[in-house]
Amino acid sequence: MIKAVIFDMFETLITHFESPLYMGKQIAEDMGVAEKKFREIWDTTDDERTLGIKSFEEVIEEALKVNDRYSAELFEEIVRKRKASKVECFHHLHPQIIPMLTALKEQNIKIGLITNCYFEERDVIRESILFEYFDAVCMSCELGMKKPDIGIFQKCVSELSVTSGECLYVGDGGSFELETARSFGMYPIQAVWYLKDGVNQPAKRKEEFLQAESPMDVVREVKREHLQ
Repeated sequence: MIKAVIFDMFETLITHFESPLYMGKQIAEDMGVAEKKFREIWDTTDDERTLGIKSFEEVIEEALKVNDRYSAELFEEIVRKRKASKVECFHHLHPQIIPMLTALKEQNIKIGLITNCYFEERDVIRESILFEYFDAVCMSCELGMKKPDIGIFQKCVSELSVTSGECLYVGDGGSFELETARSFGMYPIQAVWYLKDGVNQPAKRKEEFLQAESPMDVVREVKREHLQ
């Protein structure tokens, strides 16, 4: 019997691609630095930011100073725009996200979150409309481990007080999360409701996994599993 559903965050519960992006390309433009030059620092610190070793602010300050572009005003503007872009994602939820989470709660299903994220994303997630729905939250920047490390899956299952076999795992399929969930004994479902052709999203359809075309498909799958 399914007792818990564990979700990925980005491109599963929220998406970056329904609102203006503020990532490497856009940050480099605001800095007045060639994107290639900026990415020499930005891309090489991705793991450190994901694992909570470095903050967004530290990396931006370093990039500004290395490129002789630092000013307190520019630094603060970039930090403000980065957080605003993350907050904006939560204003463009698929219309079934909240009904899905509510329906799971009404069925006494526990809800977990496993997300690879940076500190600036962590802060926005904690302040978001979705946060109250989670019974367990595992964020890479807080734990110092990230998907597909099975340890972060084990941590979430432990905090939910369920077994892996009692969990659905729902994600867009990035970071080999579905493969890890399956190997851990979870029932993986690919969330495809945000996927769009021609968009530079991190994952594509993986036909070897059951695909949920809409969030309420997850609720229906929980009900189906209970009837078996």
